[in-house]
Amino acid sequence: MTRSQRYQFIIDYFEKHNPDAETELMYNDPYQLLVAVILSAQCTDKRVNMTTPAIFEKYPDVHALSKASFDELFPLIRSISYPNNKTKHLIGMAKAVVENFNGDIPMTIEELTQLPGVGRKTANVITSVIDQQPNMAVDTHVMRVSKRIGLVSNSAATPLAIEKQLVSNIAEQYIHKAHHWLILHGRYICVARTPKCEVCGIRPACKFFQTYIKKKEKRT
Repeated sequence: MTRSQRYQFIIDYFEKHNPDAETELMYNDPYQLLVAVILSAQCTDKRVNMTTPAIFEKYPDVHALSKASFDELFPLIRSISYPNNKTKHLIGMAKAVVENFNGDIPMTIEELTQLPGVGRKTANVITSVIDQQPNMAVDTHVMRVSKRIGLVSNSAATPLAIEKQLVSNIAEQYIHKAHHWLILHGRYICVARTPKCEVCGIRPACKFFQTYIKKKEKRT
């Protein structure tokens, strides 16, 4: 199977089996999603979803959050990974949005990455989820799954290199969904230690399955 055939198989499969893939983070507006995504770095969506309601109740918009003090916000996110840095990032982000963008969450990669705590991955999530822009956020799940399947080359060693290869091979209208397809597949099927190949529907297109699992089956 060629790489283009592999991409087509993956897109066709997920379009049929998960056509409405979306983030598992809970949010009601761009402000809430941005807060949730900043908190989600190296933390589970489940934990973030348990934490954000109290934050949004006390700080319902970016203006309120921009006036928060470290000592006020920190207790609300104490259970999140790296709470010190994330507390500072959230307050700094909110102040920057109010001061530089009139309180509106910007919708370009260039503007978003000017905000404290917002890197390219977070900016890609915000623009693809809120605005359905053809941007591909690359986290550990996307890195692992895209390499296992064979969507990107082994030489793609950085998130940006993987992002560029994925974006160049996926039709624009699918990119904002493909991000979720790969994340969810990595979260529930193509897990890190023991991928659940026995229940995976994309085995026919997966280089990992074809190369390693089938060889192992032949030896047993």
